[in-house]
Amino acid sequence: MTAPALVALAHGSHDPRSRDSVTALVTEVRRARPDLRVEQASLERPDARGPSLTDVVARLAADGVEEAVVVPLLLTEPHLAGADVDSAIVDAAARHRSVRLRASAVLGLEPAFLEVLDVRLRDALAAARVCELDALVLAASGSTDHLTNAAVARLARLWGTHHKLPVTAAYAASAPPATGEAVRAFRGEGRRHIAVGSLFLAPGVLHDRAAELALEAGAVAVSAPLGPHPEVARVVLARYAVGAVELVPV
Repeated sequence: MTAPALVALAHGSHDPRSRDSVTALVTEVRRARPDLRVEQASLERPDARGPSLTDVVARLAADGVEEAVVVPLLLTEPHLAGADVDSAIVDAAARHRSVRLRASAVLGLEPAFLEVLDVRLRDALAAARVCELDALVLAASGSTDHLTNAAVARLARLWGTHHKLPVTAAYAASAPPATGEAVRAFRGEGRRHIAVGSLFLAPGVLHDRAAELALEAGAVAVSAPLGPHPEVARVVLARYAVGAVELVPV
């Protein structure tokens, strides 16, 4: 029996940096599982580029693929994006009934992503020639859902405990504090070596905004987003595996 295809569904962006980062992540997934059919799709948005989910499912149907697991490339589950994902899957399934589709859970805020965060931050610190830190800020996109923001704050505390440093979660939109506020608060306590870890999957406007505000406030370094990394690819495949099992008739 052929394994279901994996469709990595990104939010979609007009920013070429974001598209390139997602493409590189999908390449990591293919490298880890060369036996799988792995496709990349974007939500159908006015500013998106690349094939939509409907386009990709049409191609799968034309090739005789009967099952596919859609893995949303999202770190959190904001209500609007979740609705967009559900709508895209329902539309694609209705247009191509020969392909059974199953949506997996989003990637989520995996503690394992802190390892990737450390790699990215070490690179940023090396580029800035910074050897000393006395505080950390964990920057995320932010949500109107307080439970989502609380989950980011919990991950921030775990990160700070690991490094034995004070840490604050900050958000690029929808919730305080912004990264600049978080950095200034630490500086108000007398801390001068404050670095920002970027809990974003790919580059884009929100990461740019978070980085700009942090550097203006005096942060010594801001990491790149998680981006393509074997650990992120592993989580994509873990979500796929659960979705593939759920496709099996009971």
